[in-house]
Amino acid sequence: MSRSTWWQWQDDTSTVANSFAVIGVGRFGSAVCRELLRAGAEVLAIDMSQRAIDELRQIDGAIEARIVDCTDEEALRAAGVLDVGTVVVAISEPIEASITATLIVKDSKDSRVSQVISRATSDLHEKMLRRVGADRVVFPSKMQGTRLGQELVRPNLLERLRLDDSNSIEEIKVPAEFVGHSLRDLNLRKNYNVSVLAAGPENRLTVNPPASHVLNSNELLVVMGSCAALESLPSR
Repeated sequence: MSRSTWWQWQDDTSTVANSFAVIGVGRFGSAVCRELLRAGAEVLAIDMSQRAIDELRQIDGAIEARIVDCTDEEALRAAGVLDVGTVVVAISEPIEASITATLIVKDSKDSRVSQVISRATSDLHEKMLRRVGADRVVFPSKMQGTRLGQELVRPNLLERLRLDDSNSIEEIKVPAEFVGHSLRDLNLRKNYNVSVLAAGPENRLTVNPPASHVLNSNELLVVMGSCAALESLPSR
C-alpha cells in the first residue's frame, strides 16, 4: 500500500474500526500480522529493528511496515498508529517500552484507537498494562499470535478444535444476521458447506438440534467444516 493510499484509508472513518496496527514484529507479532493479512485486513506493522521489518517483508512484501520508536508519541502519530481502530502491542521487552507504547496509543490526544491489546510476560506486567489502559492483556504461552489474529478478524469465534490441516470444529456466537432464523431457513450445509453439531444457550447446548430450532442473539453454534467454509460464515 502506498503512503498516500494509507493516509486516505486512515481518513475514511468507516474503516477505522476494522483497521489494525501491530507494534513489535517478533515471532508473536509476526504471527498476528500474518493472520490479519491472510484475512484481507489492512495492517500497519511497527518495529524499532530494521532486521525485524525486513524479515516481515519477506512474508508479504506489500505490507505497510515502518521503523518507528514505539516510545515516541509524535513518531507513532506520524506513522499513523493513532488512526487505527485496534492496536496490538506485541513487544514484551523492555517492559518500559511495552507499557509506554500502550499508554501512548490509548491515552494520546485525538487518538482514534478504540482497543489496545498488549502482550505481557508476568502477572506484574499484566497489572501495569491494565493500569495504563490496556483493554486486554494476553500471554503468548496461553494464546499464540495466530489465534489472536483469528479473533481480531472473527470476533464471534470462541473456540476452535483443529481436526487436520484443512478441517476444524468451531464454537461461535450466533451472527447477527442469523438471529431470528431457523436452522432450516439458514440451511448452513447448503449455503456455507458447514454442518451444525450443536446450538443453544451457553452450558445448555442441544446436540444435533432440530431444523426448526430458531437462533437467538444470546446463543452459540458449534459447526464443523473446512477452514475456508467456516471463515465464510458471518463474523459478527
